[in-house]
Amino acid sequence: MRLFERVPNFDFMGPRRMALAFSALLIVASLASIIVRGLNLGIDFTGGVILEFAYEADADLEQIRTSLTDFGFSEAEVQNFGGPTEVLVRIPPLSEGVNTDDIGQQIEARLRQDDSSATLQLAEIVDAEVGEDLTEQGGLAMLFALILIFGYVMLRFRWKFAAGAIAALVHDVILTVGFFSITALTFDLSTLAAVLAVIGYSLNDTIVVYDRIRENFRIIRRGTPVDVVNKSINQTLARTIITGLTTLLVLIALLFLGGEAVAAFSIALIVGIVVGTYSSIYVASAAALLLNVSQQDLIPVKIEEVDSMP
Repeated sequence: MRLFERVPNFDFMGPRRMALAFSALLIVASLASIIVRGLNLGIDFTGGVILEFAYEADADLEQIRTSLTDFGFSEAEVQNFGGPTEVLVRIPPLSEGVNTDDIGQQIEARLRQDDSSATLQLAEIVDAEVGEDLTEQGGLAMLFALILIFGYVMLRFRWKFAAGAIAALVHDVILTVGFFSITALTFDLSTLAAVLAVIGYSLNDTIVVYDRIRENFRIIRRGTPVDVVNKSINQTLARTIITGLTTLLVLIALLFLGGEAVAAFSIALIVGIVVGTYSSIYVASAAALLLNVSQQDLIPVKIEEVDSMP
């Protein structure tokens, strides 16, 4: 599929310093929100009670939320899972000594007042200590992923490109998590999985651009590094647009048709893909130029063999 009749000639690297300053501003704003406001962590991280209910007909989620609020659980999360007749209720941590089964039966009795078909299928408690372990393990997983990616890119290219790739990935993670902090959307395990998926998507996009830059550095002898990077981005632009748009179409469909259970996951990926596409051009490539990447960084030095014979 051809998106352009000929390779475009956009000057992507012209405003690179302005783009880096803009990204730095967004990172500062995101970090400030994460530090000051924090994240609206889901029960997966904070602990609490999870209840599953089944109905004979489609469940009225708004009515269920109203009933739970009147019953004293105004912070309960209500969403469909599996189908419109199945409802998942998440309740924040209860005080010590409260029996989970009793709470489940009391809520079931309250919901039966609105719909007699409401049936409690499952009641389980998520320990807060488990949530802390998940938070720690999630952070370590992200840290190890970045370290391994740095090593991979450094071996495949050079350290200047590795630094640019890591800068882009850190940029994507901070902005995606910052978006959830600013909007106060629930950050749960599915969102964390989406953030890790964003790292993979953004890295793939960056590697495609880096491959073309390396190839052009070996072909173009007289162009400046800025010219080579610009040409490389323009050559991969059609691929970047098509890949990004097709992925976004799937995620938008998932957001509107997949229900509340996958809404946060979809939003995190949508934000991450938009940010990741931007960062592969204006962070990864611009950072490599900022580190004065040149043709010599990609062409191995030839070692001349010295004949020991006279």
